[in-house]
Amino acid sequence: MASQIALLRGINVGGKKRFPMARQRELMADLGFTDVTVHLQSGNIVFADPGTPPEETARTLEKRFAADLGFSVPVLVRTRDELAATIEANPYPEATAEPKTLHVVFLSDAPADTAPLDALDLASYAPDEFRLIGGALYLHCPDGIGRSKLAAKVTGLRLGVLATARNWNTVTKLLALADA
Repeated sequence: MASQIALLRGINVGGKKRFPMARQRELMADLGFTDVTVHLQSGNIVFADPGTPPEETARTLEKRFAADLGFSVPVLVRTRDELAATIEANPYPEATAEPKTLHVVFLSDAPADTAPLDALDLASYAPDEFRLIGGALYLHCPDGIGRSKLAAKVTGLRLGVLATARNWNTVTKLLALADA
């Protein structure tokens, strides 16, 4: 059976918006989802594809999580094939040798207005770089994301879409879990 992957934004960060992994599994089961696997505390849930469009699954999860937790949890959902296509489209294949230097910022949709990204002077942020491909922004920071001025700038831009980032290790692990 195919899988969907829910990417939760902003949970378990700095002791705020606590959403334990066990509770994530429990709520998914309560909603009727099967074959649920939660990866890491940061909100990565792989489950059997219920046959609904990812956007509808995301809305269902957001409503239930808000009702049960008392705070909103933005959710992006990708199918297994969409995640595989994101991995395949990676414009920085050389960065996979050092996966902690590569991040994917998943977007709810391709931004209608890319002017904030287009206005960045990438040369001033070298060696860091990014590429926007559809609903994914690939961020390559050879010296690490924690020290990257480009990462801070890009993740702070208002693109008019929901965004949540994952490092390359997590992205590839999620695909492996979806294929298991």
